[in-house]
Amino acid sequence: MSSVRRAAVVLVAASALALTACGPSEDGAAGGSGAPAATPSAATPSTPAKPTKPAESSKPSTPVTTPKPVKPSTPSKPVSPSTDPDYDVFPCSTYDVTFKASLAESTTSSYLLKVTNKSGKPCRVLGHPVVTFGDLDGQATERGAAPGIEDAIRLAPGESAYAGLMGGLKGPKSKTVSSIAMTMNTESDLEQVPLKASTPGFNVSEENSVTAWTDNAEDALSL
Repeated sequence: MSSVRRAAVVLVAASALALTACGPSEDGAAGGSGAPAATPSAATPSTPAKPTKPAESSKPSTPVTTPKPVKPSTPSKPVSPSTDPDYDVFPCSTYDVTFKASLAESTTSSYLLKVTNKSGKPCRVLGHPVVTFGDLDGQATERGAAPGIEDAIRLAPGESAYAGLMGGLKGPKSKTVSSIAMTMNTESDLEQVPLKASTPGFNVSEENSVTAWTDNAEDALSL
């Protein structure tokens, strides 16, 4: 064999030996593409998670009720005049009352005068009655003081007031009349129709007088 051929054989043998000594490539050792794939472990399939219930939407809060507008308080009604017993109580006139005269004392020919409220509303009897004597001039003089208008007797419908008409002893100048006439004191210019009452044998003299109105007969004759 020629020397050239031997050298070629030696070179081939040395190359094969060198390849055997090198072993797997670094790529195989490091798990590169040349390394066999690891057998996958049989993983237990995970139980699928239950779908999470959607969070319950919070219940809508009760809407705030808008407060109703407060109605303005109704102003109190003014007191009706009819509820005040002394409201607008006018003086009694002859149009409001009936009139009667009763003999109280025959010796002096004194009479008890009585007026009764016939109207449907109260009225006040003021001062003294105005008494005249039929066809004779003049009138009975006022006897004693009378209460003021604020303290005057208030006559409700059907109620009565009294006054005493004092006669006089018979004398040379006295006269008798069979009737008298009476009007009420109204402290005004109101024209009235005189009310008449029978007074047989009433003695008219300078001593005639009449008391202020009272609420009872006894006081009327004792004043």
